Amino acid sequence: MALISLFEISIAFFCFLLFRYFLINKKPHRLCPTNWPFLGMIPGLLVEIHRVYDFITEILEVTNLTYPCIGPCFANLDMLVTVDPANIHHIMSSNFANYPKGPEFKKLFDILGDGIFNADSELWKDLRKSAQSMMMNPEFQKFSLATSSNKLEKGLVPLLDHVAKEKLVVDLQDMFQRFTFDTTFVLATGYDPGCLSVEMPEVEFARALDDAEEAIFFRHIKPEILWRLQGLLGLGDEKKMTKARATLDRVCSKYIATKRDEVSRGTNNVDSHSKDLLTSYMNLDTTKYKLLNPSDERFLRDTILTFMLAGRDTTGSGLTWFFWLLIKTPEVIAKIRQEINTNLFQRSKVNTDASDKNDSESFNPQELKKLVYLHGAICEALRLYPPVPFQHKSPTKPDVLPSGHKVDANSKILFCLYSLGRMKSVWGEDALEFKPERWISESGNSVHEPSYKFLSFNAGPRTCLGKEVAMMQMKSVAVKIIQNYEMKIVEGQQIEPAPSVILHMKHGLKVTVTKRCLV
Repeated sequence: MALISLFEISIAFFCFLLFRYFLINKKPHRLCPTNWPFLGMIPGLLVEIHRVYDFITEILEVTNLTYPCIGPCFANLDMLVTVDPANIHHIMSSNFANYPKGPEFKKLFDILGDGIFNADSELWKDLRKSAQSMMMNPEFQKFSLATSSNKLEKGLVPLLDHVAKEKLVVDLQDMFQRFTFDTTFVLATGYDPGCLSVEMPEVEFARALDDAEEAIFFRHIKPEILWRLQGLLGLGDEKKMTKARATLDRVCSKYIATKRDEVSRGTNNVDSHSKDLLTSYMNLDTTKYKLLNPSDERFLRDTILTFMLAGRDTTGSGLTWFFWLLIKTPEVIAKIRQEINTNLFQRSKVNTDASDKNDSESFNPQELKKLVYLHGAICEALRLYPPVPFQHKSPTKPDVLPSGHKVDANSKILFCLYSLGRMKSVWGEDALEFKPERWISESGNSVHEPSYKFLSFNAGPRTCLGKEVAMMQMKSVAVKIIQNYEMKIVEGQQIEPAPSVILHMKHGLKVTVTKRCLV
């Protein structure tokens, strides 16, 4: 009897704790996930994982742009989710020193080693200065433009012509990922892997990057002990990560060895003109950047991977969502075509020499800047579908955010860029609409939005160094395709973001292509 009584008392006490818990922890809104004892909000998040970005957006819209998400006990997954521009500006700019990437970030993205994405303090400063010096070099910018133009004419155009002629279906996401993979690999190493072609070959390096990105995403919602255990046992996403790491290490090592051999024998790839980033880093002046070691293969490997992740995935994702939005809004395509005809090809008709050239050779980056409406359309696509949908920070010291939220040292703060672009309190009641006009002033000039409101290229001291290269590449591709082809989305597709650290389409974007008759 005593044992039964003790059991009944224990059950009653547990029920009392639950009742008291839910009285104290009332949900601020019906959309917000329940904060369960021991499990936190993870069950509600997992139920919505297939639409996690839209789910977070709905919560932030009704919680004044900032929401504390509680993870399971002892899992270290508590985080403050915010899209408040004042908070973002505070963290990314005005109090930048207190918000490094930190050790937690490096654990999640350990596959990038000590590359610029993971680095902090003096190492980050040296990496950023060296990268900025190389990417701002006029010779590298010429090399970048030539690389994109060459891949456009010899890779993307022949593929689209083939698809149109044979009346095939093509996955635009796959095509753009291949295009940006090839161009970024050439810029990073000087070698063309030939991923974009009519044959559409499988490239193990590209597949390994995809698998690594997927595993990194799920690390954000799993306790560290779980994903580390999966890695040790070779299970789930961490099994993919282990294989991806081996592939990336092997391929990088191969190209580093080949490049070193070329440099030592003075036989650099003539197409790269020694301006690729790998060659530049091998010849780095270590008196200027004392923390960088170009003789260390690990340093060169981390550099290659960082640039590949930055250049391939972000631009490829941006182009995919951009063209999806364009195909759905033919009136926007018509306006872009009119702008192209007025600002680019009307001039070409006046110049008889230019009229004999290919379209891609008849304009340069300065002329692309004249395309204000195209620029607005691309920015609008990046606002609604930012290639990097979220990022997180961690303060080294306790802080109080402009929103009034207190954050402890080493706590996690998550920015959801996908949600930021959809907040009506930030962008207006028409925030969910695709309106390139919001980026154009009454006088017809481009409108500049502060980076803490439009975060697609990051903000503050960590602003993306490749912004101009990426925008030039997207505009070049857009002009070529919009001017020469019509595209139609294959019916019956489900278009939705995949849960990943890069905003890919879960099922791709399948279209049919026809060539336009240009008079």
